[in-house]
Amino acid sequence: MSLFPRRLFLLRHIRSVPIRSIPIFSSRHPIFPASQSSTLFPNHKAPYSTTPTPEQDVEMSEPTGLIAKSGIELLTFGTPNGYKISILLEELKAAYGTEYTWQSINILKNTQKEPWFTAVCPNGRIPAIVDHDRGGLAVFEGLAILGYLTRTYDPEHRFSFAVDTDEYTVAETWLAWQHGGLGPMQGQANHFFRFARERVPYAVQRYVGESERLYGVLNTRLEGRDFVAGDGRGRFSIVDINLLGWVNVAEFSGIELKQFPNVQAWLDRCLERPAVRKGFAVPNESQLANAAVLKARETDPEKKKAAEESLAFLNESKEKYGYKYASP
Repeated sequence: MSLFPRRLFLLRHIRSVPIRSIPIFSSRHPIFPASQSSTLFPNHKAPYSTTPTPEQDVEMSEPTGLIAKSGIELLTFGTPNGYKISILLEELKAAYGTEYTWQSINILKNTQKEPWFTAVCPNGRIPAIVDHDRGGLAVFEGLAILGYLTRTYDPEHRFSFAVDTDEYTVAETWLAWQHGGLGPMQGQANHFFRFARERVPYAVQRYVGESERLYGVLNTRLEGRDFVAGDGRGRFSIVDINLLGWVNVAEFSGIELKQFPNVQAWLDRCLERPAVRKGFAVPNESQLANAAVLKARETDPEKKKAAEESLAFLNESKEKYGYKYASP
């Protein structure tokens, strides 16, 4: 049963427009392809709050400013970095009853470049949050937001670790590993493998290969463990949340998870958590998620053919430059 009446979930459809009219769909963007501007986000939703206002009861135009007066306000979109914050907020809500408001920032329309948004995040990127209970404190960059939310709203360390413990240092290490390695490398793999206007075999094998190496590191870390950080077999924390958005689109990035069974088992384990699934639905479920990509290949002959052609190009690129998988 829906949390709120069906009318709160009105959908906004992005109209198909020429590629050149949407700057975000360019050879520079690592996530969204110019060729799929009207199909990647057909269910893009209007701004939404876990405590809906009357204005949110009808279809809304693109956000033009902050809407909340109290609590956390999340500005996000359906990307790997966006999902990590909505997942944590859903976990905090389930554990402590922490309510939050969110707005969908349509980066396809460059809403993140509007003055009101850059006043929150000078870097003009999602995600960003504003804590209205702390004088309108703004926090941007996923790693900083994860740290702030757990320091401020996770007093029992259900998703974090006490700062005076070895577990904290280990968690910090793996957070930095993702922030400086897996995320950026997989982002470049997405760009050169999927979206670059010119196919560059060297770049494709370089970034997909480096992403595979990093997945191998993660696979080794998860040997005999349930989660990435924590004593014993580990426990679910922001270390896992920090990785989930990226691993959940691995197949799209040219990375076959069957090569990394421990990572696949870990992802399945995380996806069993209701709050994780809810977080992946804010602001919408990604059509680039592994399950969606694999299903499309199975049911759509054209997408199956396209996937086979892409895989052939990837393998040819690797062979051309003598790529051999190795990790670490």
